Amino acid sequence: MNRPSRSLLFVPGDRPERYDRAVASGAHEVILDLEDAVAPAAKDAARAEAAKWLANGGQACVRINPPDTPWHEDDLAALRALPRAAVMLPKANAGTLAQALAALPGQRIIALLETVDGYMDLPALARLPGLARIAFGSVDFAMDSGIADQDDAMTPVRTAIALASRHAGLPAPIDGVSLEFNDPDTMRADAVRSRCLGFGGKLCIHPRQVAQVNAAWLPTEAEQSWARRVLEAFEASGGAATAVDGKMIDKPVVEQARGIVAQAGSAAMA
Repeated sequence: MNRPSRSLLFVPGDRPERYDRAVASGAHEVILDLEDAVAPAAKDAARAEAAKWLANGGQACVRINPPDTPWHEDDLAALRALPRAAVMLPKANAGTLAQALAALPGQRIIALLETVDGYMDLPALARLPGLARIAFGSVDFAMDSGIADQDDAMTPVRTAIALASRHAGLPAPIDGVSLEFNDPDTMRADAVRSRCLGFGGKLCIHPRQVAQVNAAWLPTEAEQSWARRVLEAFEASGGAATAVDGKMIDKPVVEQARGIVAQAGSAAMA
């Protein structure tokens, strides 16, 4: 995968008839969920269905069950036989992530940070060799921490995750799910907020969310217009100090404008 996924869509592991539909949804990545979406009595069957589909050429990430559950070791064993599959580790902290990395050497592992315990381990967790990316399990974190995921209450938590990822040289993290999937404007606004807080993608629980999440990380027409004006003014000035829209242009602003133009060009070619 050349660039980090923006939209990651969960599909219940015990619903194999939905796997291919999830792949066709436009999501950048599909997550076969063996944890929250699957009842205890169906865990073994879900694992078998996911393993069969992956062995037959399917490509997805698998959210396994947490280390403190009776299904965790069997999940690891199944994924060990499928080295091309990515793995999402729920309830991750530095200790459990280190164990998963050792059990699945070379496999792409996403740490799902969703407990206060994991959050307090954040700097150490982010710097563990082999970690691919951090995802924020905001719903579970709200329950564990007592902090409501409303308005700006969790902004410090999200900012810390984004900064820790950046400091560790990881791709921008993945924000948690939005429970709304019928209102496109709300879905888009949630994803834009994630982008503004330094996240590079978002977990999705319904195919309707995918298009809005993907669009949230693309430059708007206004952003593209601003970027073109900045680059034109910079070129016309020969690199000397100049201004656009009444504001001075310096090197970071020019680099930001170049990034927007490049991103818009990549999207047009996709």
